[in-house]
Amino acid sequence: MLYRPVGLILGLAGGAAASALFTQAWKAVGRGSDAPDALDEDRSWREILIAAAIQGAIFSVVRAAVDRGGAIGVRRLTGTWPGGS
Repeated sequence: MLYRPVGLILGLAGGAAASALFTQAWKAVGRGSDAPDALDEDRSWREILIAAAIQGAIFSVVRAAVDRGGAIGVRRLTGTWPGGS
């Protein structure tokens, strides 16, 4: 129960970090342009789907790293794994 507020704060920080990482990754992959939006009619299907795949991968990896790191931190502080019985 105590992990929930910590997890929420870590999730927000992780989301901000993932967004910044995606922006940098897209600048490298997308020839320096802004990432396309799904409703951007001037962008191709290929470009939009590649951007979505990269963004999804980055967000998933960052979320897993933040969740795991938070759980390890809670175990070190309390001696118990969050959500465990």
